[in-house]
Amino acid sequence: MPAQTSTRDRVLSAYEELLINEGPRGATLDAVTALAGVSKGGLLYHFKNKEALAAGVVERLKELAAADLEQMRTDPEGPSRYLVRTSVYVGSPLDRALIAAVRLAQCSDPAASDLLQQIHRDWFDLVFHEVGDRAIARAIMLLGDGLYYNEGLPGGWPQQENSPTSGPVEELLEIVDRLKALTPAGRP
Repeated sequence: MPAQTSTRDRVLSAYEELLINEGPRGATLDAVTALAGVSKGGLLYHFKNKEALAAGVVERLKELAAADLEQMRTDPEGPSRYLVRTSVYVGSPLDRALIAAVRLAQCSDPAASDLLQQIHRDWFDLVFHEVGDRAIARAIMLLGDGLYYNEGLPGGWPQQENSPTSGPVEELLEIVDRLKALTPAGRP
């Protein structure tokens, strides 16, 4: 972790890291203090308990998702191409916050579940607004979801060069363009 980060951010990043790699059960306060390199008092100064840490992860994701949504909204290539193009950026701060929130949601954290659903709806709404067709918007979303899933598999994207799933993302962006051309919004 960078030395210039605040103690609060180090603690939150440590908790996020533990959620990703160990799950909520492994993300104990003791494990967080050890990974963050802070005392128990230092942790408790910023987060009084695990619930407060979870709320911090949710808040971090909310901020990162809002920034991503704005980039998606204003991308010169459009929201659909942005979504697919960025679906292969595993390891980014947004990706890490998403995974941590998924781990919380898997343990019935309602705030994490609600935020994850909202983020997905916001992405869908931008794509739908661009293409004007629910089925094609859904297909584009599923393309992005599939890329994201594939990227997270061992070996990442692309897989082996001769694999049926290999190929540059640019090929898939061309598919997005073809799908968009099928919609009323994409017709001249």
